[in-house]
Amino acid sequence: MTWLASVEWVCAALGLGAGIWVGFLTWRQVDRRTARSLAQRQQALLEQARREAETLQREARLAAEELGLQRRRQVEEEISSRRADLEKTATKLAQREAALELQGQTLAERERALAEARAALEQREAHLRALQTEAENLLRQRRETLAAAAHLTEAEARVTLRRELEQEVQRDAADLTRHILEKARIQAEEQARHIIALAIQRYAGEHAGETSTCAVTLNGHDIKGRIIGREGRNIRAFETLTGVTVLVDDTPGTVLLSAFDPVRREVARQAMERLVADGRIHPGRIEEVVKKVSEEMEETIFRAGEEAVFKVGLPPLPPEIVRLLGRLRFRHSFAQNILDHSVEVAHLAGLMAAELGASVPLARRAGLLHDIGKAVNHEVEGSHAAVGAELIRRYGECPEVVHAVASHHGEQPHQSILGPLVSAADAISASRPGARSESMTTYLQRLEDLERIGASFPGVEKCYAVQAGREVRVIVKPEAVDDLGAHLLARNIARKIEADLLYPGQIRVTVVRETRCIEFAK
Repeated sequence: MTWLASVEWVCAALGLGAGIWVGFLTWRQVDRRTARSLAQRQQALLEQARREAETLQREARLAAEELGLQRRRQVEEEISSRRADLEKTATKLAQREAALELQGQTLAERERALAEARAALEQREAHLRALQTEAENLLRQRRETLAAAAHLTEAEARVTLRRELEQEVQRDAADLTRHILEKARIQAEEQARHIIALAIQRYAGEHAGETSTCAVTLNGHDIKGRIIGREGRNIRAFETLTGVTVLVDDTPGTVLLSAFDPVRREVARQAMERLVADGRIHPGRIEEVVKKVSEEMEETIFRAGEEAVFKVGLPPLPPEIVRLLGRLRFRHSFAQNILDHSVEVAHLAGLMAAELGASVPLARRAGLLHDIGKAVNHEVEGSHAAVGAELIRRYGECPEVVHAVASHHGEQPHQSILGPLVSAADAISASRPGARSESMTTYLQRLEDLERIGASFPGVEKCYAVQAGREVRVIVKPEAVDDLGAHLLARNIARKIEADLLYPGQIRVTVVRETRCIEFAK
């Protein structure tokens, strides 16, 4: 048993050793296979990483090329845009140079014309001095001849010669004045026909009247009592909220609203009409209606300002300026609506600026804003021109428009052509027949003054103011005034009217000299 056990142990040990050796060999073979598999996998991963790197490098290269192409296109577009801007700038500079060259030629022509006119005047002065010397010599010779031939004293001869010379000089002066005035009139028509007269013909405006009160029509007999309210509480609430005075008198079916501020008067009128139509009149309802009408009025004012800007054809203005322009819709000057007047002045100034080669948008802008100070001049001190100029200056208006608004009434010297243009357009709009109303007393007084001035000159037989004071027709005595004297008389009457009277527009002076010869056949 012991020997067998030893054999079994030996066999077991040999089997164990053989198993260990077989396991070792198996593990070594598996390890080699694993190492080989790992090496192949590593080689595959390296190959895949190399391919991915090449792919990324290729994509990066393509992206860089595309980015370069985009950048190149952007640079080319920018260069093209700058080249186009440079071409536009060059074109503008060329046009400006051409305009400057044209202006230079015009100025040179004007200087040449002025030089020629100056030379002509100098020649005329020299001729007049020669004539004066000749007249003095002739006067002296004639005085000596008369004194010797007529046995007159020197004083008597001097009086006779002076009288004859005065008549001759008056005839010559009248003839020269007529020729000069005719020539000046022809030259002035060539310049002014396309500026003022053409501007007036191309624009026509409407004008409206204004009063300080407005009437509200009532339906029913008991509505006045409801407007007044118990112990007058309704009418007091209405006057407090609107700032107007309500006049309830014995006039049937009418209530008068009186206020200096036209905006408040219009708010009160609309509120009263709504209250009367609604029938519910008490302080609470009055406050509600007045508040609603006031809000709607602000919207109406702004829309009126926007409409005026649109009519003139200007770009959008600041809302504050537009709102002030809209307030002018409810303000009047001598029965002329100020907003309509401003729009008319803008169009006239633009038309004249176009004829003179000035900036049409700036002329229209200055014309539209020239009376904007009247929207606030009752709230601040100063003339409406100064107030308006300071107002638009605060809102960033250009200096040329500011100076034009400040100087359109002559309170400041003109600094550009816009000032005279706005002043002329303002005068045209205000002095056009029917633009502004005047009282009957003032109108009749002006007609009487015109006839009195015409009749004050010697040789006048009759004088009539016709065409509503636009013309003075003077009838002279033919034996007292000759044809040349009639021209001189018309000029003197016109100068007298200019010096003594204030009137809109212009007044035509017509002198009529008529000779009638009557005989009877028997």
